[in-house]
Amino acid sequence: MTGSNEGGDDASVTIGLLKRKMDEFAKARDWEKFHSPRNLLLAMVGEVGELSEIFQWKGEVPRGIPDWKEEEKTHLGEELSDVLLYLVRLSDVCGVDLGKAALRKLDLNALKYPLPKGKGGDADADAGGSNNGEAE
Repeated sequence: MTGSNEGGDDASVTIGLLKRKMDEFAKARDWEKFHSPRNLLLAMVGEVGELSEIFQWKGEVPRGIPDWKEEEKTHLGEELSDVLLYLVRLSDVCGVDLGKAALRKLDLNALKYPLPKGKGGDADADAGGSNNGEAE
C-alpha cells in the first residue's frame, strides 16, 4: 500500500477502494491464509484498544480536538485508520457489503429511534434521535 488515495481529495476514498487495496496488500505478502474472520476480528479489537489508549487519561475531549498537538492528531488518524482497514477487510472476507449494511443499519436506527413529535425534515433527521447519534 502506498498511502496515496489515487484520486486526490478525501472525497474520492471509497469502501471499494479500501477493500481492493487491502486485498492487494494481503495477496502481495501471502497473508490471505492468516486473514480468517476470527483473526481479523481479534486484530481489529487490538487496534480498538490502541485507539482507546489515546483517550484513556484525557477526560472529555471537545469536538475537533482543538488542544491536541499535531503529532497527537496524526497518531489518532493512524489508529482510526487501523480500525477502519481491519473492519473493511473483515467485511470483505465475510462477504458483507459494508456500505449497504451501514445504510440499512441507519434505516433501522431511524425506525427504532423516531424523531420526537413536531420534528421533521432532513435537517431534523440529521440531528439524530434519542440515542444521541450512536449506532446500536
